[in-house]
Amino acid sequence: QTRRMAESWSLFGENEIKSLTAEIEHLKNFGCLGVSPSLEGLRDENAKLKYRLNFLQKSLQEERNKTVKSMININSRLQEIFGTAIQAAYPELENPPLVVTPSQQPKFGDYQCNSAMGITQILLKTREQKVSPREIAEKITKHIPANECIEKVEIAGPGFINVHLRKDFVSKQLSSLLMNGVQPPAIGKRKRVILDFSSPNIAKEMHVGHLRSTIIGESMCRLFEFAGYDVLRLNHLGDWGTQFGMLIAHLQDKFPDYLTVSPPIGDLQAFYKESKRRFDTEEEFKKRAYQCVVLLQSKDPDFIKAWELICDVSRKEFQKIYNCLDVTLTERGESFYQDMMKDIVKEFEDKGFVQVDDGRKVVFVPGFSVPLTIMKSDGGYTYDTSDLAALRHRLLEEKGDILIYVVDSGQSVHLQTVFAAGQMIGWYDPKVTRITHAAFGVVLGEDKKKFKTRSGDAVRLMDLLEEGLKRAMDKLKDKERDKVLTPEELKAAQMSVAFGCIKYADLSHNRLNDYVFSFDKMLDDRGNTAAYLLYAFTRIRAIARLASIDEEMLRKAAREEALVLDHEKEWKLGKCILRFPEILQKILDDLLLHTLCDYLYELATTFTEFYDNCYCVEKDRQSGQIVKVNMWRLLLCEATATIMAKGFDILGIKPVERM
Repeated sequence: QTRRMAESWSLFGENEIKSLTAEIEHLKNFGCLGVSPSLEGLRDENAKLKYRLNFLQKSLQEERNKTVKSMININSRLQEIFGTAIQAAYPELENPPLVVTPSQQPKFGDYQCNSAMGITQILLKTREQKVSPREIAEKITKHIPANECIEKVEIAGPGFINVHLRKDFVSKQLSSLLMNGVQPPAIGKRKRVILDFSSPNIAKEMHVGHLRSTIIGESMCRLFEFAGYDVLRLNHLGDWGTQFGMLIAHLQDKFPDYLTVSPPIGDLQAFYKESKRRFDTEEEFKKRAYQCVVLLQSKDPDFIKAWELICDVSRKEFQKIYNCLDVTLTERGESFYQDMMKDIVKEFEDKGFVQVDDGRKVVFVPGFSVPLTIMKSDGGYTYDTSDLAALRHRLLEEKGDILIYVVDSGQSVHLQTVFAAGQMIGWYDPKVTRITHAAFGVVLGEDKKKFKTRSGDAVRLMDLLEEGLKRAMDKLKDKERDKVLTPEELKAAQMSVAFGCIKYADLSHNRLNDYVFSFDKMLDDRGNTAAYLLYAFTRIRAIARLASIDEEMLRKAAREEALVLDHEKEWKLGKCILRFPEILQKILDDLLLHTLCDYLYELATTFTEFYDNCYCVEKDRQSGQIVKVNMWRLLLCEATATIMAKGFDILGIKPVERM
């Protein structure tokens, strides 16, 4: 029980800490640290108590260590402090507004609490009391509890409470970051997150339309994994349906010995187009294709073998792209849910939700005008049925606490209807389980129209990635990097820039909006691009190296030296570094990854300001010899690079040491 209770700091709170500490003291007093050998009768009991004592002490220490190592979310900590102050000042208010934000200008402090204006409105509406926001702000500040992070507060304007952080608090948090690495804030109970993303169709090539779902989904998975959640990454492949009838019929004609000799299908896209042309123009072929569907659905071994062959060819092509983009997925296509369809229909029928419409079995969901078709008039199932089966399996079998579907905005109404049907039938309670459609816009060409080839086809994703590699190499050679980097370093830089720029161009835009795909913009090493950030990162990493300061020396300095934050640019950079947990928490809540890109760009530009104004390494102007190393500033460089590296990792971008 104690081990389960100790799974998270939020459950293993102050009261439990106090009671466990009291129990430890009680066991010590009882004599568990050594008893007289003459007390034979107590020996067995003593051994048990000793074990219990050691276990409790270890659990307690583990939790304390975990909490000490976690990065503090300063915004959340200030919300706790001001929440306590507001509760003490106005105990009669239920759920008073709690608004704490970073200050936009240094003259207004480091953070602001803007709750007073909201409380003024509540007092006026509910109690007809007219109290000025400034008066409320003064009352709140009088009730601020003793804490480790606030230096002073000031009331400004109509009732803004400006918060100034303590320098020693910020310095201590930066030292902890340098000694412990980037540790996620405690999340409470470890929840299971199921992400549905990428999801291409078998026998069709991945095109630019699959790029967004794949990149956004991978990045979300990395974020939730870093935050300590149990993540299942699902690839809901389109690997079942009537199109397999025409594909199998065409396979039988073109490679009649497919059961014994593996067919050399080189271009599956061309194979698909040939079978579709025949399906549309040859009546006899069309009939045979329908027969193939029936035999496949009845699990005829020869037809299952044909289906598996086609799926394997696609799978290998998909994997080439996933390898390039460093994406990991668990395949669970529509075929996985086929045997569950009958039970889905029965469950909706048993609960009285099914209506028959022109031979179809449909389910009307309150709030949605178009019903879900769960069985066609010919007895076949639909996408609606398979999506309901997938939802049920993820909730009841996989025990998902958070379900996220990274699917384009065009599917919004369909998915909301499916989610509402799941709630209607009682599979989940939205107050307990979070189900989100993480929608995204389309990729546009530079003409602001849907991104297509000159012939009007969707752009093949592999062609796009290969073009990115070519352009990245051209850019590196323009900068004459091929003259200073080894071939291996040049190749690593090429892949880092090419794939990093493609990912960052997508992730740096609000996913809800369409965005224009432009190689020229994404490879520009100025402005908010991966090229700029990757270059900034290599520069930061090089500062200590050029001063002959290795990792061990930096670690030793982090343990022994306090970070001095006297210069305004040191102070600005230190605070910016420590905002990282706030940024991650915001994204965990709203799933908008461009916030992380904006933060990394702000961090890089804030670092540039610091570096331009604060000498890290001082050299003799004549000889160029190093005369002084300001170690605390090198530690700020290291802290910046550490945060950037973790940010890159979450975005799926691989930086290089030399560029």
